[in-house]
Amino acid sequence: MAKAEQKESLACRVIVVGGHTRSIGKTQLVCDLIAALPDAHFVAGKITQYGHGVCAQNGEHCGCAPDEHSSAFDWESNATSGTDSARFLAAGARRAFWLRTKQGYLAEGMPLLREALRAVAFENGGASFNLIIESNSLLQFLKPSVYLAVLDPEKQDFKQSAQAVLDRADALVLRHNFGVHERDWPPISSKLLHAKPSFLQMESRPLPSPLLSLINNALSKTPSLRI
Repeated sequence: MAKAEQKESLACRVIVVGGHTRSIGKTQLVCDLIAALPDAHFVAGKITQYGHGVCAQNGEHCGCAPDEHSSAFDWESNATSGTDSARFLAAGARRAFWLRTKQGYLAEGMPLLREALRAVAFENGGASFNLIIESNSLLQFLKPSVYLAVLDPEKQDFKQSAQAVLDRADALVLRHNFGVHERDWPPISSKLLHAKPSFLQMESRPLPSPLLSLINNALSKTPSLRI
């Protein structure tokens, strides 16, 4: 990054929520954190990568792919539109966005994200703010304040992209206890799984207090991350 760009870059705290497969409540965890921490005034977002006309998040054609470009960024304006970014607004996010890119083209989408967030900082008088983003691939470009990996031992699929960043997780959020299912995940080291702090939170259940304390502690620190 050039010196001039560094001077203009944003200082902020970033919470990233990822997971090993789809339909394990990653979006719900983002919503739970937004609702539980209203004083954080989160700007919330979701990053979706797609390919061959299929959304990488839900495995079905959903029309999320931009027609002409490798990436597209949109702010959500309607909390009842039915999108995941609308759910973030409904949970209490200050702003919510959706960034979509072709598989392997997130680097091309990052300038769109930076430009949008600089606008938020300008509206905020240049002050830092808190981000919470649903994504695994974003970890290629930054070190967040906290990375939470959502795991459901009852779902055997484990994406390679999630495997590649699991060792960077600050904590695991489990939808079910490991139990006998742990042996069904051969690509993952049992030692790694047990070395990480883990919190059991089944969907629709309250967030564990120690998990909230982890996030609150991160949000209390001086922002140092540059986007």
